[in-house]
Amino acid sequence: MSIKLLVTGGTFDKEYDELTGKLFFNDTHVHEILQLGRSKLDVNIRTLMMIDSLEMSDTDREIIVNNILQGEESQIIVTHGTDTMCTTAQLIASKNINKTIVLTGAMIPYKFGSSDGLFNLGSALAFVQALPAGVYVAMNGKYFDATNVRKNKETGVFEELE
Repeated sequence: MSIKLLVTGGTFDKEYDELTGKLFFNDTHVHEILQLGRSKLDVNIRTLMMIDSLEMSDTDREIIVNNILQGEESQIIVTHGTDTMCTTAQLIASKNINKTIVLTGAMIPYKFGSSDGLFNLGSALAFVQALPAGVYVAMNGKYFDATNVRKNKETGVFEELE
C-alpha cells in the first residue's frame, strides 16, 4: 500500500521573489525532493492548501483531518509549517485515528538550497513506515509524540514538553 502525503504549504514550499524580497507559494516541491532523493516508495501526493501555518484556521485543520480519515492508506505524512505544527498534530491525535501519521516541515525553504526540508521529509518517510499507529512530529532526525512536543521559539528546535 502507498504512503499518503498531504501538502499544506509552510516554509517547506515557499519561494523567494528576488524583486520584492518576499516569500510566496507557487507549487509544492515534494515531487522534486522525492526525485532528487531517488525515492522508490509508492507515495500518493495530494496538495490540500498552500498557506503559512500562522494563517491556518480550524477549518483548514478539519480539512487535513478529513483527508486523513477518507484515505485507505494507513501511513500518512503531512507537510506543515512549523509555527503551528504541534497544534495540528494535537488535533489529529485527539481524533484517535488508527493510522501512523507523521507531520514534518522545514525551517528554511527548499528553494534556498540549504533547507532542512529534504532531511526532514526523508526522516518522516522512514518514521511513517517504522512507527506504530499514532500521531508524530518529525523534525531534525527526531520524532516526537504529538501530545508531548513543542517548538522552542528561542532555539527554533522541536523538543519534548517538560
